Amino acid sequence: MKIDGIDHAEFYVGDAQQWAFYLCTVFGFRLAGQAGPETGLTGQRSLLLRQGGTRVLLTSALTPDHPAAEYVRRHGDGVATLAFEVSDAQQAYETVIERGAVSVEKPVVHSRCGTKVVTASVLGFGDVAHRFVQRTGDGDEFLPGLMDMFTDDPEQAEPLISVVDHAAVCLPAGQLDETVSFYEEVFGFSQIFEEFIEVGEQAMNSKVVQSPSGKITFTLIEPVTDRRPGQIDDFLTRHGGAGVQHLALLTDDIVSTVGALEDRGLTFLSTPGSYYDELKRRLGRTDVGMEDLRRTNVLVDSDHWGQVFQIFTRSMHVRQTYFWEVIDRHGARTFGSGNIKALYEAVEREGADV
Repeated sequence: MKIDGIDHAEFYVGDAQQWAFYLCTVFGFRLAGQAGPETGLTGQRSLLLRQGGTRVLLTSALTPDHPAAEYVRRHGDGVATLAFEVSDAQQAYETVIERGAVSVEKPVVHSRCGTKVVTASVLGFGDVAHRFVQRTGDGDEFLPGLMDMFTDDPEQAEPLISVVDHAAVCLPAGQLDETVSFYEEVFGFSQIFEEFIEVGEQAMNSKVVQSPSGKITFTLIEPVTDRRPGQIDDFLTRHGGAGVQHLALLTDDIVSTVGALEDRGLTFLSTPGSYYDELKRRLGRTDVGMEDLRRTNVLVDSDHWGQVFQIFTRSMHVRQTYFWEVIDRHGARTFGSGNIKALYEAVEREGADV
C-alpha cells in the first residue's frame, strides 16, 4: 500500500457557500467545482476550492438524514474527511480493512470522458474518515460524472500556500497511545516526535505520526487528567469528542503571506515581546529577520535539520474549536518544542480576552 499525500480535506459545514466566500476572500482560495442534485450528487451540496496543491471540499447536507447533518449537529462545522492520494484505492482499502480498519464506504468508480477516479473510505479517529483516492486521466477533474468543474481564471493571483503540511488532532485522555498504534499498524505510519507540554497548571501529551512518504503528518494531542482542565479539554467538550483542531498550510515566504492575509482581514494570535527577547538566546541566528518576526507575530523553532516558522489564526468557529495555521519550513522536518508551548500559551491569552 503506497500513500502519496493529502488529496483533499473535506469539511462538513452548515453553509458551504458562506465558508467558500470566507476562504476565497480571506485565504485566496478559488472556486474550482460544484456538485449537488443537479449533477447527480443527491442529498448534499459540495463546493471544491483550490489553492496551489491544496484542495478543500465543503459539503452541506440538503436532507436531515445526510451524514453531514448529523456531523454538524454533534460537532459544528469541521473536518470530516482527510483524503489520501493512493495508486490503488481498492488495494489500499482491502489492506487496511484486513488490518482492522472500519469501513465507511466500499470502493466506488467515478468516470467521465476517459478520466477515472476510484474512492473508498475507512474510519480514522473520532468521526473523521480517511478516503483513499486513485486518479487517472485529466488531473483537473475532481469527481468525474458528479461534479461540474469551473474554468481557471487567467488573471488569478499567485497562490500564497501550496499544500497541507499537517493536521493537529485533539484526542480524549487515554487515547493517544492507541491512536499512534492504529496509524502505525493499519496505515504504516511512523512516530517521529513526542513531547510533554506544560502551560501553567494544565498539561498535555503530544506525539506526531507520519506516512512513509513524509507527506502526511498528524500531530496527536491528549490532555493530562491530573492537571487543571484546559484548552484541549475545552475543545473535546465543545467539539463533542476527538477531532481536527487545525490544518497547517505550507508557504515558502511566511512574512509576505501573513502580510497578505492580514490585508484581507485575517486575524492571527499575538505573541508577547518577551518571546522575541528570548529568541536570540534560545536559537541564535534565525533565517528570517527578528524584526519581521516580531512585527508579524511569527513563531520560530528548530530541529536537527533546520528551522520552522509558524503562526496560528484566531478561531472564527462559533464553538471556538477549529482554526488554521500557516507554516514555513527552512529544512525542518518535525516541530520544535518551543513553538508548541507558545501556541497553547497564545490560545490561553485569547481565551482570557474573550
